[in-house]
Amino acid sequence: MAAIELTAENFEQEVLQADKTVLVDFWASWCGPCKMLSPVIEEIADERTDIKVGKVNIDEHPELAQKYGVMSIPTVLVIKDGEEVNKSVGAVPKKALLDLIG
Repeated sequence: MAAIELTAENFEQEVLQADKTVLVDFWASWCGPCKMLSPVIEEIADERTDIKVGKVNIDEHPELAQKYGVMSIPTVLVIKDGEEVNKSVGAVPKKALLDLIG
């Protein structure tokens, strides 16, 4: 399943009220490391049916980046039961992201 585009309007329903763990990628179109990480995020979305994967464009939804203290991108959060349980900043290998999820 492809990563979901997360917005200020659907974030609560798709992430905070999700019935499974959610991997959230904060990114921007002008960010080189984000472009490197994007195919990895999509791969995880396709492979892992036990989690939900979403992407937040920080230029379109800066309020979400601010709420979660995103200072650098890409930042990937793992949210479970509405709470942030893990975080990674920068372009990291796929294994590092899978380790974040657990």
